[in-house]
Amino acid sequence: MEHRLISAIEAALGWNGAEVLGKGFVRGHVDDTALASRILTPSRMLDIVMRRSLSRPQFRCFRRGEEVHPAVYYTDSVSPRCQSISMVNLRSLGGLLREGATLILDQVNVFDPTMEVACRALQWWSHERVQVNAYLTTNDAAGFPLHWDDHDVLIVQLAGEKEWEVRGTSRSAPMYRDADPNTTPSDNIVWSGVMRTGDVMHIPRGHWHQATRTGSGSGRSLHVTFGITKRTGASWLAWLADWSRERETFRRDLDRQSGADNRLLAAAATELIGERAPTDFLGAYEQETTLARHVPFLDIFGPLNSVVCTTHFRPRITENGTTVDVMTSGKKLTLAAKALPALRLLLSGTPVHLDQASVVVGAEVKEVAEILVEEEMCAPLTLELSSGYTDLVTNAVS
Repeated sequence: MEHRLISAIEAALGWNGAEVLGKGFVRGHVDDTALASRILTPSRMLDIVMRRSLSRPQFRCFRRGEEVHPAVYYTDSVSPRCQSISMVNLRSLGGLLREGATLILDQVNVFDPTMEVACRALQWWSHERVQVNAYLTTNDAAGFPLHWDDHDVLIVQLAGEKEWEVRGTSRSAPMYRDADPNTTPSDNIVWSGVMRTGDVMHIPRGHWHQATRTGSGSGRSLHVTFGITKRTGASWLAWLADWSRERETFRRDLDRQSGADNRLLAAAATELIGERAPTDFLGAYEQETTLARHVPFLDIFGPLNSVVCTTHFRPRITENGTTVDVMTSGKKLTLAAKALPALRLLLSGTPVHLDQASVVVGAEVKEVAEILVEEEMCAPLTLELSSGYTDLVTNAVS
């Protein structure tokens, strides 16, 4: 899947693929001037907040460096049947923004199709899970104090400007669940300056950083942070622990007295490690993820005209002579080999309009599309989902 945002990030940072993720701090500027407003605007972020029932910690507000109590900007909306739903009070929130505040909306990809598609494209690109958070800051408001993240981040400044300070790590490859709390910031300032509209920055895991508009006066800043959680050796060992349950040796109680039993257990662990290498884990991880959420296809709403692959990672297609296998999200489909051209098109990650596709790969593309939609590897391309691809991902047959 070729996504306009990924191409722009690679060009800005001088990258060619995701292999450099986490390797070092780097920043650059996107030359595509229209891209920032296409991804997200302050008004669209507020519109998302207005139309949904959100709660802390998914949506938070900070003022003068401290979190504002939700009661200040939340109101219970009561229906005619006395059903109470907690909603953000936009009048109260507007007052906070006029004074100067920072709004944080986690996992915008859950609510917005443009962000959903961007995260899916980044997952296909990086082979890792991705989520995106949005940060809107007004006037002289401060952001989070100096901190570090347990994942790599790609930051894209979408509107306005914000001052940043990025420091080096004080612990090599720190983790959320770790043997050391890692609470002492590094004194090594890697970069400090202002991020302006179109600027992009990659902060590897463990680098201390902070951002603020304190002293900037009237204005605003909107940036999104794509959090990319890469797998580690500890992740591999946890995966091995799950596999160990298949063997009776590991399911037995530990014997405090028998040295022989313990030696057998250690030998079995060594054998398991040899059988399931880290590369096996990396491949299995993508295949074991659950299927993505999407609107189901119901023929009572009309015929299936357009589809798009919505799996978290690119499906694996394997040719076997007279048949072809498709593996993704814990599922395996076997189809006749003649379906291969249609499969490659339908599982490309780009929108497919079936009438156009049938001219290119044959009429069987519609039958294959129905199978993939039924198995939830593809989803109907609704108007709402289609909006997430418009001007960002080219249609498959274009």
